Amino acid sequence: MSNVSPSTPSSGASEPNPSGSSPIAASPLTRAVLEIDEYASGLGWEQPARLFALVDTARLRSQEPELAAQLGLDGDEAGAPLTPIEQDEIPAGTPLDEFLATIAWPDAVAGCALTVERQMLPASAEAQVPDGLDDAALTKWVSKHPDRQEVRMTVAVLRDGARESALRLREKDSPKEVLTGSDLVPGLAEALSATFEA
Repeated sequence: MSNVSPSTPSSGASEPNPSGSSPIAASPLTRAVLEIDEYASGLGWEQPARLFALVDTARLRSQEPELAAQLGLDGDEAGAPLTPIEQDEIPAGTPLDEFLATIAWPDAVAGCALTVERQMLPASAEAQVPDGLDDAALTKWVSKHPDRQEVRMTVAVLRDGARESALRLREKDSPKEVLTGSDLVPGLAEALSATFEA
């Protein structure tokens, strides 16, 4: 299982979204990631990780009309192709990679997404990281670094292998400053993809 402990974001980020909303031409997965990011933003910072199932909206309407109605999706033909559905709370104190290793999705789930907050360092600080730190020691070291940044990562994957992610820095907490890209958090994307391999 890939390590999902604090790290620096990889390259491949897109420019911040200037409109503050999902671009019209965005892929369904990008739209879902930005929808989840906006939802998480409304809850504020210092929140636990949240897991979402991504379901095909048209399939949900036809096969689960009552659930679609509860979610406000009945009759919304122009709605987003993917609908995020928040799952039960992740057990407190359980390492994220261990929790994800227990997940198995039913066939009706097209993909999944996770939003999680972490403290990260800019790439310029990577050379300062002491060798030989375990995850707990690394987390503690990062938390005391003067250049640390709090970031909310929203990562989504589909069964077909498609990936998307959004990063929002606490110091630039605005929809216009959200970075999107498919390879921003590769370790977490791998861990989410593995939930479909069982």
